[in-house]
Amino acid sequence: MSTPTRRAALSQIGLAAVLLAFGAATAQAEEREIIDTRVRLATEELRASVPGAAELLDQARGVLIMPNIVKGGLIVGGAYGEGALLVGGETVGYYALAAASLGFQLGVQSSKQALLFMTDASLEKFRASQGWQAGVDAEVTMPGDGLSAQLKTTSREAPVIAIVFGQDGLLAGASLEGAKFSPIAR
Repeated sequence: MSTPTRRAALSQIGLAAVLLAFGAATAQAEEREIIDTRVRLATEELRASVPGAAELLDQARGVLIMPNIVKGGLIVGGAYGEGALLVGGETVGYYALAAASLGFQLGVQSSKQALLFMTDASLEKFRASQGWQAGVDAEVTMPGDGLSAQLKTTSREAPVIAIVFGQDGLLAGASLEGAKFSPIAR
């Protein structure tokens, strides 16, 4: 087997191993009450810690809160988390985030994420999907530095706004690009 072919095979084996590990986490999924409690606490943290977020949360047609996304990688990486979609402050469904990646990445990190659906159309498209992917199924604005100013500016234009907060740990070279959000039964 040639060296490039061997590397490709090893990469595929590594990717499969990561996906199996995260699949095992799915089998041990948390119950509704635990997810609801974590979602409530994450929403309170978002309101308190991100300037401008409270106003956007109030304007959003729906909010998907992922209170604990764990990402890890050593060349091959993955991410997994579970959360709830809130409409009018009430839980209307539970979702899992799963992602796999290949490339330079090293470390482990946990974070929280909120997807704010600012239009009825973006919310309905998300709810109708069986596997929604940011950047594929909708353009998502993810404010970076200057978060507060960008939140106010983008809220009038973006159908979906992603906010990552509460990061703990260090993961070099990783992003949520390619992450897929799928409904789960709880």
